[in-house]
Amino acid sequence: MATTPNTASVLSILFVEDDEVTLKIQVVILTSKFPGIIIHTATNGKLGLELFKIHTPDIVITDINMSEMCGVQMANNIRAFKPDTKFIAITGKDTDEILFEFDCIIVKPLVFNDLFAAIEKCIDGIA
Repeated sequence: MATTPNTASVLSILFVEDDEVTLKIQVVILTSKFPGIIIHTATNGKLGLELFKIHTPDIVITDINMSEMCGVQMANNIRAFKPDTKFIAITGKDTDEILFEFDCIIVKPLVFNDLFAAIEKCIDGIA
């Protein structure tokens, strides 16, 4: 779990992924692409929700199928806490059932340009 203190003028992302190797690789790539954004990480939805309540990031990127709490349950809990949070789902399953919980949905295998575009779309939506 990597965290950095959040300040009001800096955007932050919570990245939730249960595969730790995948999470580390994706965070390295995102940090390189978006060096001014703080990235917090969690390895399951329950921990993601706890970290969200501490850091209240602007954007949450999450896998859907995880232990402890799935990405959809986590998103619903976070929306109850902070409704204007932007969500990006990364999933290998049919997206029809999760369409309304997320601002952007990326189907695996992950294409980083799709993830970058989704993050930029979310950033543009934060006013």
